[in-house]
Amino acid sequence: MRAIQIAATGGPDVLTLVDRPRPEPAAGQVLVQVAFSGVNFIDTYLREGRYPAELPFIPGQEAAGTVVALGAGVTGLREGDRVAWTGTRGAYAEFACAPAKDVVTVPDGMGLAEAAAIMTQGLTAHYLAYDTYAIQSGDTVLVHAGAGGVGLLLTQIARRLGARVITTVSTEAKAELSRAAGADHAVLYTEVNFREMVLHLTRGEKLPVVYDSVGKTTFEDSLGCLRPRGLMALYGASSGAVPPFDLIRLSTMGSLYVTRPTLKDYVDSRAELERRTSDLFGWVAAGELNVRIGHRYPLAEAQQAHRDLEGRRTTGKVLLSL
Repeated sequence: MRAIQIAATGGPDVLTLVDRPRPEPAAGQVLVQVAFSGVNFIDTYLREGRYPAELPFIPGQEAAGTVVALGAGVTGLREGDRVAWTGTRGAYAEFACAPAKDVVTVPDGMGLAEAAAIMTQGLTAHYLAYDTYAIQSGDTVLVHAGAGGVGLLLTQIARRLGARVITTVSTEAKAELSRAAGADHAVLYTEVNFREMVLHLTRGEKLPVVYDSVGKTTFEDSLGCLRPRGLMALYGASSGAVPPFDLIRLSTMGSLYVTRPTLKDYVDSRAELERRTSDLFGWVAAGELNVRIGHRYPLAEAQQAHRDLEGRRTTGKVLLSL
């Protein structure tokens, strides 16, 4: 089978197209013929070596496709089922194994591309809005990278919950996408200081929460947007890691909270995974949640997909088509 392999960490050029034997499902696993694999920032962190991984490895932790074989002990799934999953590495390949406990069935009427596109980013948006900080009707929230995959979904979910949403984006084209998703205001951080603009838009009233996937370049001003006991949800670092931070500053700025959530801790039971995917798939099927697939690349162009994602030249979801 064709697959993308990383034999040494580094830039996008370390993503190499290779021919590998088709894997066999171990006990408790299913083998899936992959139709689409999601490209996410965590893939770039692993590629760079920011997150350690044993070499060589096949990247990609999110995909959708068709079950072609069952490992021992697997129940509730059959060959031919359309499924999706996130959290198990090896998805940049024509075939991949995934734990059956992490696999969800894609409902009739929902495309595999949509399913692959919503697993990581949709689940992330769901837990951010419902659990990391439980958005209340009337809240004003700030969402960085508002035209990205999580940003577009989080904006829509926040609006469902009755929030006023302010986003940050880099271009007017991205601002249009963000507003189309329901953002009340899309701030061009390339033209104005977003903290000053947020406080202008709120007439000086600070926010209960900031959702930040950017990290290094936004962290300080994001803290300045928070009200006393406000929460910084730092769920990514597309601009680089936040420098060392003196925690005593949180007390001087109003007893602030900072959390660094990760998806695996918000789907740590089958019931929680099913609850979140049921919401997401149901909203998509009802036309109440729009999944924007901004870019599709063939597997052989994985290097370019990473370059475009890291260069902030993408909007919505980035997929590899198998």
